Amino acid sequence: MNLKIILLLYVSVIISNLVVVADDIDDLDEATVEVEDPETVDIPYKSPIPTDPSKIYFAEHFDNPSHFAKKWIKSQAKKEGISEDIAKYDGEWNVEPAQRDALIGDSGLVLKSKAKHAAISSLLDKPFVFKDKPLIVQYEVILQDGQDCGGAYLKLLSNLEDKKSLANFHDKSPYSIMFGPDKCGSDHKLHFIFKHKNPLNGSVEEKHCKKPQERLEDIYSDKLPHLYTLTIQPDNRFEVRIDGNVVNSGSLLEDFEPPVNPPKEIDDPNDKKPEDWDEREKIPDPEAVKPDDWDESAPAQIIDESATIPDGWLEDEEKFIPDPNAKKPDDWDTEMDGEWEPPLIENPACTEAPGCGKWEPPLIDNPEYRGKWRAPLIDNPNYKGKWRPRKIPNPDFYEDKEPFKMQSIAAVGFELWSMSKDIYFDNIIIADDAGVVEAWAQETYQKKKMKIVKDNESLIQRLAKLTNEYPILWLLYIIVCGIPVAFVLYCCCRPTSKPNQEQEELKRMAEKKKTDEATPDTVEDVPEEQQEEEDEKGSEEDKKSKHPIRDEEKDSGSEDEDEDDEGEESANVEQPPPGQSGEGDIPRKRKPRKE
Repeated sequence: MNLKIILLLYVSVIISNLVVVADDIDDLDEATVEVEDPETVDIPYKSPIPTDPSKIYFAEHFDNPSHFAKKWIKSQAKKEGISEDIAKYDGEWNVEPAQRDALIGDSGLVLKSKAKHAAISSLLDKPFVFKDKPLIVQYEVILQDGQDCGGAYLKLLSNLEDKKSLANFHDKSPYSIMFGPDKCGSDHKLHFIFKHKNPLNGSVEEKHCKKPQERLEDIYSDKLPHLYTLTIQPDNRFEVRIDGNVVNSGSLLEDFEPPVNPPKEIDDPNDKKPEDWDEREKIPDPEAVKPDDWDESAPAQIIDESATIPDGWLEDEEKFIPDPNAKKPDDWDTEMDGEWEPPLIENPACTEAPGCGKWEPPLIDNPEYRGKWRAPLIDNPNYKGKWRPRKIPNPDFYEDKEPFKMQSIAAVGFELWSMSKDIYFDNIIIADDAGVVEAWAQETYQKKKMKIVKDNESLIQRLAKLTNEYPILWLLYIIVCGIPVAFVLYCCCRPTSKPNQEQEELKRMAEKKKTDEATPDTVEDVPEEQQEEEDEKGSEEDKKSKHPIRDEEKDSGSEDEDEDDEGEESANVEQPPPGQSGEGDIPRKRKPRKE
């Protein structure tokens, strides 16, 4: 009863507090401004504007389709060295919002087609000259359909100075830098390739950056936006970031293959190894002699002489027999195909037998076999080491201490082939100031990230946010959490109940019965009318049992009087009720019979 009262009190308190909290929240909501679209309030978006245009060489957010159509040129070229039907750059490009978690008003450049060559490019607002300012390139990629095989990298093009040259953009078009993700099968790459010009002969060679140490598998499968940033400093240092985190860094002089500068010395191509040059570290001992008991002719295996043919072996049966059900095809030409023979099948008679055909004993290892004898090896006294040609000065050696000074950049473009469709590109920026690039990312990528976090908030996160807005909810949490605590305390601290006392009493009585301890007789409370009926019934039974004794008294004389006296005494003795007997039965008293 006490527990029910406590629970009812807590429920009533919770309901009253819920009403109070709801009223308070309603009052707070009435004070807020109602907006039709909550996304515009939580994550407002507008097309980004560079904070310092003087630091910008190129900035594209793809939010203005008409501006995009004027600025970007789709390639009409054909790829060389492949079949004509796939050589054309006919991939489909479109400007549209992202398929998931798109901000209102935000669009990007999407490669819609797959298994087709696609190329598109745009001139920079002003060329970037590698001199004394850093180059910072940044853009976003969403692999909306994942990536099986293909790239999502961009190229910083050189020697493309007008829109006419952009229309002929293809895989052989000159570029200074290629940067971005690429994958095929299990090979995950993050390209950073720059082209270096040989100062001696003017030839151009690709230099490939070392692979990042971090794992890159997730960016190709999570279908989320990722921000790629490349920074190259005039002192030849570089840094590659994904989503703001550094994944690769180093020097243009030390961390590329092949290296920028060739070695000072090379092997002399005209040098030859002398004929008496001995490169053997060990030689057979010339003084060793084969033992007399060494038998080289002994075979490695011999026939097991103790083997016997297994019981049931069918030597007269062939393991394979012609198929009796096979028939010669109707179009079989004996002159062209030869004599027809039915195909062979396993002999059904050999199914249950241990084997069929001629039995041969198995082979076992020969205990006498020792193999071909060879002399043991010893150190070669004439060993001179591994021969190497002598070094000579490298006639093609040069030392370029400023590989940063690459060929100027005039345009940016995507030249891709992919087995996945719907590759989304957005918010490309090329600048020489890190602060400007970071501010651009805050207005674009960071808002997308906030949108994704908001849409994926868990119930706990939403409750925490709601509690921060309405602190009065803490009172509700305390009350709700107090109910189970109060219930546990009540169950642990309540007094001993009556059933426990009864159990103790029964246990004490049982102990007395085991030890034959005397116990007071107890008479059950019986109604008065029921008691009188039982007394009368008992008197009648006594009378019936006494009549034969009275007849015997007349015949036997005084001797029976003593027995009659004993009978009267036995009537006064307490008799147990029917169905009860033994020491544990409760006795019942009867009134004495009236003579």
